[in-house]
Amino acid sequence: MSGVRQLSVWAALGLWAAGVTAAAFYVVGHGYGGHGLAVTLGMLAFFLAAQLLLAAGNLGERLARRVGSRRSVLVAVVPFLAYLIYLLGTNSFTWWRVVIAATYLLTPVLLVLSGGVGKPGAWQDYLAMLAIFLPFKLRWLNGLWPYPGARIEYAGAVLLAINVALATFLFVRQLDGMGYNIVWGRDAALSVAIHFSLLAVIVIPLGTALHFIRFDPTVAHWKSLPGDAIEIFLLTAWPEELLFRGLLQNSLSRTLSSGTGGWITASVIFGLAHIANNGVFPNWRYALLATVAGIFYGRTWRKTGSIFPAAIVHALVDTTWHLLFRTL
Repeated sequence: MSGVRQLSVWAALGLWAAGVTAAAFYVVGHGYGGHGLAVTLGMLAFFLAAQLLLAAGNLGERLARRVGSRRSVLVAVVPFLAYLIYLLGTNSFTWWRVVIAATYLLTPVLLVLSGGVGKPGAWQDYLAMLAIFLPFKLRWLNGLWPYPGARIEYAGAVLLAINVALATFLFVRQLDGMGYNIVWGRDAALSVAIHFSLLAVIVIPLGTALHFIRFDPTVAHWKSLPGDAIEIFLLTAWPEELLFRGLLQNSLSRTLSSGTGGWITASVIFGLAHIANNGVFPNWRYALLATVAGIFYGRTWRKTGSIFPAAIVHALVDTTWHLLFRTL
């Protein structure tokens, strides 16, 4: 794709350092402190560094090829060690937490290993994706983060899930075509603008007609816009695009021997993954709108070959929803 550049590792490192510094000032300014907080921030910063740096300059793919799939099993142990340091450093160590974390980390790795080095899209690959997504979706991981309380449960669970997915599929499985990189430039920006605009033209009238959303901008939401937008991108859009586009759509396209078939099927699954959202089941309106959105996210991924533009479209949709509309 012409007019596209990749973010360098040094630029990603600078963004990571700025983000971690800002987060540290924020939590200290809200009265948190002490050894436990330092350990917690260190663990979250480590997980975030892996998320960002491995996507810069195709660093993740280059490291995975250099290490090799067999030795990459050791990479899967790294997130567990980081979590173990968090437990010990915050005096939160319990054996049941260790067992749950170890099971969550090792199950997808063992599943892809059992599939051997065959064609991507084996049944073990899909079970591994489910083993990563389902515990997070059902909130089984929330109890793993007792300190400093509910504020980091979601962030900790998301960052852990991303690191498990990267260890499993980027390093051990060495799945190609994930598009786990950060691209920017004229063509990527144009793709984001086109897909977001078309999606807005479709989803806003459809959501209004279905009595799912109502135009209701709130001043309070605008005041918290920068922090909310970054949180939505890092903790919702990025991980979901990694799972549903980089892993699922990518693998389904191989299984079905059809890029279009994989794209549409992954979009439907993406929609169904939202069927229990907002405390309603079955929430068909949400599932339908998420399916339509997934079609545009998936097309962005196909056009750019990267989850980054798809995640930006995703984040723009969720941020616009948060700022300008109320869910009915």
